Amino acid sequence: MQAATHAATHKAIAAVWRIESARIVAVVARMTRDIGVAEELAQDALIAALEHWPRDGVPDNPGAWLTTVAKRRALDHLRRDKLQADKLEQVGHDLQAQEALVVPDFVDALDAARADQIGDDLLRLIFTACHPVLSADARVALTLKLLGGLSTQEIARAFLVPEPTIAQRIVRAKRTLGDAGVAFELPQGEALAERLASVLEVVYLVFNEGYTATAGDDWMRPELVQEALRLGRMLTGLAPAEPEAWGLIALMELQASRAAARVDDAGRPVLLADQDRGRWDRLLIRRGLAALERAAALGGADGFYALQAGIAACHARAAQAAQTDWAGIAALYGRLAQLAPSPVVELNRAVAVGMAEGPAAALVLVDRLQDDKALRNYQWLPSVRADLLGKLGRHAEAQAEWLRAAGMAGNGAERTLLLARAAQAAAQG
Repeated sequence: MQAATHAATHKAIAAVWRIESARIVAVVARMTRDIGVAEELAQDALIAALEHWPRDGVPDNPGAWLTTVAKRRALDHLRRDKLQADKLEQVGHDLQAQEALVVPDFVDALDAARADQIGDDLLRLIFTACHPVLSADARVALTLKLLGGLSTQEIARAFLVPEPTIAQRIVRAKRTLGDAGVAFELPQGEALAERLASVLEVVYLVFNEGYTATAGDDWMRPELVQEALRLGRMLTGLAPAEPEAWGLIALMELQASRAAARVDDAGRPVLLADQDRGRWDRLLIRRGLAALERAAALGGADGFYALQAGIAACHARAAQAAQTDWAGIAALYGRLAQLAPSPVVELNRAVAVGMAEGPAAALVLVDRLQDDKALRNYQWLPSVRADLLGKLGRHAEAQAEWLRAAGMAGNGAERTLLLARAAQAAAQG
């Protein structure tokens, strides 16, 4: 009985950490002015939870508990290091407030007071991690880890690159930020525009991880979707004249509108063509379409995110799957491929071509991607090929491709779906 209780507590800790870790790192980074140190102190709070919660029970406000412990660890760290005297003076007012921390409710009050658009610690964390002193790849990898609490393996899957490469990027990025003495603050003026593109990319990658999880048993991670939406909306407030910020939020709102229909009552994935469109969130669709219009009005209709939002809008405007403008979607993917050539974009274009012109035309396009190294471990390549083969009546080949895709899947729900499609192909064959 005790073992079961401890297991449940550890599961609760893991869930809380996934949601709260970025906020905790951000709050502590504001105190220490060092992202690497902040992450270590946040990990110390996690260890404390693993020690105390199985014995004392999960607190009523677990996020506040973890934040309180991490802040106290930060105070201890600053006091121990005499070389940090200048930092102690810089955050003196904050330290005085921390001395009064005795109950989680006070933590909540402090956090609520700081939850304005400009003073958001999480947004400061993103812009710090996206500092120009880092390479573009390092900025994205570091921010994904800090913002979403993603593992190195999950980030590697998002980038379609080897895991050791991502690990090295993250370690070097934290060291570089520390050595350069990068301030934990929001950039202003030209610096804001310079770093915004990288931030937008990071926010969308976090959204993607929430929308279709790369690992674990759940098809989605709603907390990451909501966090990305929150940050995307903040970014449009920070840069209201930036069309790509509006394009990104349009894309995320439109995709997020399908969330309730993407899983059935048992939590199993439901693909787009099979979704009950009556369950799509009409408010999010309206918000997404309005944001897309705003991007176009600012001259950004052909932006990277606005083009993808245009594709999502084609789906959102179709009351039934059969009414989808697949020719229009294929054309939009063609424009996207010209703007940002990518094998993943070409694969998605092939899907649209298959719906508009038939599976034979699409299979020619997909087969051209078979030897692309970037798609070597990308499960949706054999998945798309399997679907096309099945439509052409080549069921034995389709089954083999569904099985190959299932072997690549890191997400449990996704793997189950692919195996079910393999079984269906076998039955048809």
